[in-house]
Amino acid sequence: MSHNTLDDRLATLDDRRSVPSRQLTDPAPDEATLLRLLQSAVRVPDHGKRTPWRFLSIRGAARDALGERLAARGRVRDPEAGEAAVEKDRLRFSHAPLVVAVIAQLGPDEKIPEQERLLSAGCVCFALLQAAQAAGYGAQWLTGWPAYDEEVAHWLGLAAHERITGFIHIGTPKLDVPERERPDPRSLLAEWTP
Repeated sequence: MSHNTLDDRLATLDDRRSVPSRQLTDPAPDEATLLRLLQSAVRVPDHGKRTPWRFLSIRGAARDALGERLAARGRVRDPEAGEAAVEKDRLRFSHAPLVVAVIAQLGPDEKIPEQERLLSAGCVCFALLQAAQAAGYGAQWLTGWPAYDEEVAHWLGLAAHERITGFIHIGTPKLDVPERERPDPRSLLAEWTP
């Protein structure tokens, strides 16, 4: 066993924090680095070895094209939307240089409940955040209405049994994000006794 203390070994996990997508800039991970991050991210619980997720990268001009579509779709969804809301949708994917959509695959399965497969995809989102930070990048897991909109799912090529679990925005942080207050696990832990 290493001579490092338990706190030393858990420091990377303890230091994890989201960097707001507006505070992410170039460079983003290159293709080889992204694949290495994903290699770590897929090491999550996966009952039945179903691999119930896949990835879609959104970079470069594709981010702006998606933003234009979102602005138009936002107007359809809410014809009363103000210009600020439309502009927010237009710029939603333009800040971080790389966005990875984590897509849960939730088709029929006789043995593994949909909930477990969805949770596995959620674990991938979180593991990708951790991998990005360990590699020196910043990242943020976002959803918002585009993650739940059927038209957006169609644009991104999702099948009927697929759902967006999260959009992971990745880039180089423009600033050090301050720590925020975290819950005290002692207040959350109870012991069950029969």
